[in-house]
Amino acid sequence: MVSDVHGNTEALARAGDGADALVCLGDLVLFLDYADHSRGIFPDLFGAENATRLVELRTARRFDEARDFGRKLWGAVDGERAAVIEGAVRKQYAEMFAVLPTPTYATYGNVDIPSLWPEYAGPGTTVLDGERVEIGGRVFGFVGGGLRTPMRTPYEISDEEYAAKIEAVGEVDVLCTHIPPDVPELLYDTVARRFERGSRALLDAIHRTRPRYALFGHVHQPLVRRMRVGATECVNVGHFAGTSRPWALEW
Repeated sequence: MVSDVHGNTEALARAGDGADALVCLGDLVLFLDYADHSRGIFPDLFGAENATRLVELRTARRFDEARDFGRKLWGAVDGERAAVIEGAVRKQYAEMFAVLPTPTYATYGNVDIPSLWPEYAGPGTTVLDGERVEIGGRVFGFVGGGLRTPMRTPYEISDEEYAAKIEAVGEVDVLCTHIPPDVPELLYDTVARRFERGSRALLDAIHRTRPRYALFGHVHQPLVRRMRVGATECVNVGHFAGTSRPWALEW
């Protein structure tokens, strides 16, 4: 089980070793590494110094200034912004999907571009979003993406659309999402020093349907990585880009 891969292709190639299946909870793309400002699409285009400035503005929650700063940099780039980003994302997807083991079950993160996945997901990779599947005799439900934030990442959707996907999944043994349920301890990032967005609909579903596990990522350095909510064990499976270690679900 991995989440928040963010370009860590080398470790991803080994993540399924010894497992019956690999489950990936999204965020394959690395746009900007907040720990190493020299890595990612943004510094490749604009350099580490500008990447550091962007991180400073975002961390200070000066989102309007961050967008203005980004617009100025993009103004000097040859070609359409969307096309340049898509080309860089395609390169990352080609490398990462090529190393996924068979079988892999995956859903999207908030920085992913779902429309590109069908071009790269091979026959051994099953992509699910608002859907369920049986793995090893247990029913797994998958809901990808994130909720809308000032960051405006590529796959952010409305609370209503997200809730509809949670409802479509229904009762499962393991509920797999990219973002956590709306529990403050699970949402607070101790390094970024801010609360990420979690889903109230997901929390309500956990209380109502009582899956054995609710698994997610998104918050890279959570205040609490694992806690019980009613009958359900809620687990942040980890910031794979930073740890290179998958989380193992053993039944």
